[in-house]
Amino acid sequence: MKSRVILPLLSLAALLAPSPALAWGKTGHRVAAAIAEDTVSGATRAHIRTILGTETLEEASTWPDEMRSSPDPFWATATPWHYVTVEGAHYDHAPAEGDAVTALDRFRAILRDPASSLEQKQLALRFIVHIVADLHQPLHTGNGTDRGGNDVKVAWFGQPTNLHTVWDSKLVDEEQLAFSEMADRLQRRMTPQQVIAWWNSDPMVWIGESTAIRDTIYPAEPSLSYDYIYRHTPVVKQRLAQAGIRLAAYLDGVFSAQGTTTAGE
Repeated sequence: MKSRVILPLLSLAALLAPSPALAWGKTGHRVAAAIAEDTVSGATRAHIRTILGTETLEEASTWPDEMRSSPDPFWATATPWHYVTVEGAHYDHAPAEGDAVTALDRFRAILRDPASSLEQKQLALRFIVHIVADLHQPLHTGNGTDRGGNDVKVAWFGQPTNLHTVWDSKLVDEEQLAFSEMADRLQRRMTPQQVIAWWNSDPMVWIGESTAIRDTIYPAEPSLSYDYIYRHTPVVKQRLAQAGIRLAAYLDGVFSAQGTTTAGE
């Protein structure tokens, strides 16, 4: 599927927002997708199978990042769809080139449209799986000043990196677990009360949570090691677990007969 509108240049706002780093990295995206795949309703699972065939949600979850090197101009326009910019306490509006919120609206509409082709629905579903997880990574609700932490230089156990990378992958991969192991651990430790409380399909809620967390994770010192892991790994695990539950809630809403009310409707 190719975009009907090709933007020759990203706006200044896009340049100040998070860069196209891999939110959560492959492990984190697969963790969220695996939790969702085990949590969606039977009807939703059938819809997914109709669209993706033998491709799992875990496989679909990393596809929008893997395709960024494609020369198709569509992928240049898709870059802003991985994040939002929240300069204050609350999300205000999307820039002209769009963002994760407008992309979710676009792809939800495609999945609900009987006239959409199978190829269009495959692209839409893969993006939704990816974007929902992106919005649970606190630095994908960027403050508009440091490209989602990419410009915040830190040392991770003495090795130079940036804060965005720490949250994308360093914290997630610290325990050296396979995505299936991490997903299984998170699911086993979830209480029914947590699943009920987290069952929410409104992106504005996820963005608000990520924004509040974002403002607490900037380190006072650039040298990060065990203390930073101890303080923030529980947050990482909760956000991945919530991303999986919210993805299931969102997909159940998309594929339900009556639909659900989410931001943008």
